[in-house]
Amino acid sequence: MELVISIAVFFAVLLIITGIFFLMGKKRPDSRRIQEQIREFSTRIGRNQTIDIVRKKRPLSDIPWLNQLLQGIPFLRKIDCTLLQSNLQYPLGVFILASLAMAFAGFFITSCVIKIHLLSLVITPLLGIIPFFYISMKKKSRIKKFERQLPEALDLIARSLKAGHALSGGLQMVVQEFDDPIRGEFAKVVDEINFGVGIKEALTNLTERVDCSNLNFFAVAITLQRETGGDLCEILEKISRIIRERFKLQGRIRTLAAEGKLSAIMLIAIPFLVALALSVINPDYIRVLILDPIGKVFITLSFFMMIVGVVVMKKIIEIKV
Repeated sequence: MELVISIAVFFAVLLIITGIFFLMGKKRPDSRRIQEQIREFSTRIGRNQTIDIVRKKRPLSDIPWLNQLLQGIPFLRKIDCTLLQSNLQYPLGVFILASLAMAFAGFFITSCVIKIHLLSLVITPLLGIIPFFYISMKKKSRIKKFERQLPEALDLIARSLKAGHALSGGLQMVVQEFDDPIRGEFAKVVDEINFGVGIKEALTNLTERVDCSNLNFFAVAITLQRETGGDLCEILEKISRIIRERFKLQGRIRTLAAEGKLSAIMLIAIPFLVALALSVINPDYIRVLILDPIGKVFITLSFFMMIVGVVVMKKIIEIKV
């Protein structure tokens, strides 16, 4: 009976989280429509007009009291910055509520159903960080795609400069010729420039939205060239060539690290496969491990040591270029 209740609670929590995401997602078409209207309006602004842009802090939740509460927690700003870089259309409050719900579900199952209280100390935070892990994965995926598009975008800007266009014209060509995510990010840069923001500040805002070291080279090169002079076309072509060489080196490193990654996956999967096999071959053997107090301690320690092992193996096989 307790197992049925726990499963029902788990699916209820999932339905609540899904409902929240659905309700938040309904606002996305309106937001996109408003952004398109702003972009169209910005293209009609005359050169002699000035517009004051009022910058406000991003809301962390659509619920006023929750937003006010979250605004007072300093470290949430860093998480919100990661959320901004992932380009997810949900406020941070949604992910915090999802984290709390999943952590509560894990605590309820381990403490009230399985009744391994020590295990709840491991499972509860592990489930609680899943929404933030999702944000991190989306951010990495988006930045990886952005980096793949960047060399071609730099080449296009360099060709537009050779053809006699201004830098803003080259950025506009990137917006017209490329797909997201680079199109959306460069469109924001063009909009800011049209609204009267300096190129240096617009590029600084771009590097804050996109955590990409290769993009930093581009922003610094533009800033230095405008201050000291030089052939910007040649600079952009060299940056593009350097980025492509880095991609080649990263590919070689991934090939060399593939064996280590496969070994790590096997070492993580073996304990679960052995436990599953023993539960089928000799259920009484596993039952003693789960029901005995010492066995519960061993299970908790095993989970904790596996997490430590995963972190250590990830650090070993991760090579930054």
